[in-house]
Amino acid sequence: MKVNEYFDRLVPNYLFADVARKTGEFAAAHPEKEIIRLGIGDVTLPLAPIVVAAMKKGCEDLLYQETFKGYPEYEGYDFVREAISGYYKSFGVTVLPDEIFVSDGAKSDCGNLPDIFAQDNTILVTDPVYPVYVDANLMAGRKIIYASSGKENHFLAMPDKSVKADIIYLCSPNNPTGAAYSAEQLKVWVDYALENDALILYDAAYEAFIKDDSPRSIFSVEGARECAIELCSLSKTAGFTGTRCGYTVIPKELVRDGHSLHAMWYRRQATKFNGVSWPVQCAAAAVFSDEGLRQIRHNLDYYRRNAQVISDALDELGIYYTGGKNSPYIWLECPNGMGSWEFFDYLLENAAVVGTPGEGFGENGKGYFRLTSFGSYEKTVEAVERIKALINQR
Repeated sequence: MKVNEYFDRLVPNYLFADVARKTGEFAAAHPEKEIIRLGIGDVTLPLAPIVVAAMKKGCEDLLYQETFKGYPEYEGYDFVREAISGYYKSFGVTVLPDEIFVSDGAKSDCGNLPDIFAQDNTILVTDPVYPVYVDANLMAGRKIIYASSGKENHFLAMPDKSVKADIIYLCSPNNPTGAAYSAEQLKVWVDYALENDALILYDAAYEAFIKDDSPRSIFSVEGARECAIELCSLSKTAGFTGTRCGYTVIPKELVRDGHSLHAMWYRRQATKFNGVSWPVQCAAAAVFSDEGLRQIRHNLDYYRRNAQVISDALDELGIYYTGGKNSPYIWLECPNGMGSWEFFDYLLENAAVVGTPGEGFGENGKGYFRLTSFGSYEKTVEAVERIKALINQR
């Protein structure tokens, strides 16, 4: 028996495993110190009441013969897909219900969509990058190239016309940098994809945080339906990190090499995925009701306020950063020329605050650091005060 040799191309440990190990070691050595975690992008507020009520009703349905549900549809129940389609319509984008696939989250689909593509496709990702885009394709033996993001372009990489790519991963608002593309910038990417017969896998997991006129969906850009698949998640939109539900949109006119990508993905899901449970899909549909959207807006505004607290502190300290405006992530330049892990250790040891070293997101993350706004307001304020005091004393 042989194992998949491409696993040797992966870094030994997943970024957040190293963060957890270092944090655990510090906690064991300093039990008297209260650690504030602004590192991992996990929500902390409870689910909206209407969502929980819908999930409870879904569970109760399973008690009775006449309402019992077994295997769900591979692509999701019609009422959920119609609710998602209506949500797109609310911000001016047309997505038909039968173009939507309900899943257990955007992370899974990001990693699984390459199943329908040939191994010899060249993958383009921006650097810094969400690790799943890279790892999923390294495991499959694909070639990966990078579009550079940095201070010079405010961490919004743009295509190089001299470079040929087949599949492009874009995330906006971006994880980890929090930067969001404008409509004009996304149009450049769409035109590049069309010119190269390439496909964009567009991760819109954080679209609900957008407050300005940045696009909420790539399908608001002309030509995107011929070259893009969009992935989204309820993890951050509605706090489903533990409940698990997301969706992927594949336009039916999207054809490559004579094959409908919509049909191919349906066939893949029918083989490898048994769908999302009835109670979770009931909860997901409730998110997109008028009352559901009102209730989840409360949580989104809470996290936005935390992001503003962090952003205001960095402005006061004169530290360069991106994000925090349309995103729960704040991506900051490490002060005093410190390295990413150096600043992680310094912050943990001297302020008992945990963030995420930018180096874990790629070469261009060296010297940068990610903070998240998913903690409590009180702890976010306290963490910011600790950071300000620490940096001001240097």
